[in-house]
Amino acid sequence: MSLRSTTASGTRKRTSFLGRQPLGLLFSAPYVIYVLGVLAFPLGYAVWISFHQFFFTAPGVQVPRPFVGFDNYVTILSDPAVQRSFLNIGIFLIINVPLTVGLSLVLANALNRVQKLRTFFRVSYYVPYVTASVAVVGVWLFLFQQGGLVNSLLGPLAPNPSWLVNNWLAMPTVALYVTWKQLGFFILLYLAALQNIPDELYESASVDGGNKWVQFWNITVPGVRSATVLVTLLATITGANLFTEPYLLTGGGGPDGASASPVFLMYQKGILQGNPDVAAALGVVLVIGVLLIALIQKRLVGGKED
Repeated sequence: MSLRSTTASGTRKRTSFLGRQPLGLLFSAPYVIYVLGVLAFPLGYAVWISFHQFFFTAPGVQVPRPFVGFDNYVTILSDPAVQRSFLNIGIFLIINVPLTVGLSLVLANALNRVQKLRTFFRVSYYVPYVTASVAVVGVWLFLFQQGGLVNSLLGPLAPNPSWLVNNWLAMPTVALYVTWKQLGFFILLYLAALQNIPDELYESASVDGGNKWVQFWNITVPGVRSATVLVTLLATITGANLFTEPYLLTGGGGPDGASASPVFLMYQKGILQGNPDVAAALGVVLVIGVLLIALIQKRLVGGKED
């Protein structure tokens, strides 16, 4: 074997190991370091904590933290409050994810066709997403409290107890709020995906007699399938990490835990009650659950696409 072929072989191996664009590793290195330091290490540390008897101490203080196996997992899985929180988040996702996907796709498709005041409408939908939650929550409390505007309009049809203090309506109301607040972000994702669909497809469908509904269902929906997978996954992950909204809207998971989320219980058990080992076990279970749901959604929504 010649020196040239040996050199070429070594170059190909290095290229295969580093990828087709080795320079990309350099540009992605800061984000990789961020992910490892901010996400991967804390997650691994949380897994370690969940298998030990762990509690907070002053800096530099060394105390024994014995291995307890699955005791923390047994504690959380047998806790009625934890079981209720997972039921609550399931109700939230059933309402929030389909509404988010459906409304954001329909509204993005409509905004993509608007000619006049296009920028105004797009900004209008995006403003709630970038507005501070505390400010927007104040508006929703004004609308949905006992003597709020919504109940005044409904009159005798208004629920009693009211929306945010009702065991059956508290979590659906929170789900509607989150859907409305985050809709602008997902609309932008779909708007970006719509730009990749050639106009010729719509023109051909129109010539063949296809109406707007036929064009939407047979061209738009398949054309933005990748964006739909992304929107579904992001909505699920965001919903599973629900904390701020029920904390502010319902006073911390009320009434009687009807709107408490697993993340809120992690905060409650880990910070307020001083049981970070139990909170870590709850977090690990939540991560596993979200990964399983995301995998199922990828299979169902993504179809045969890679």
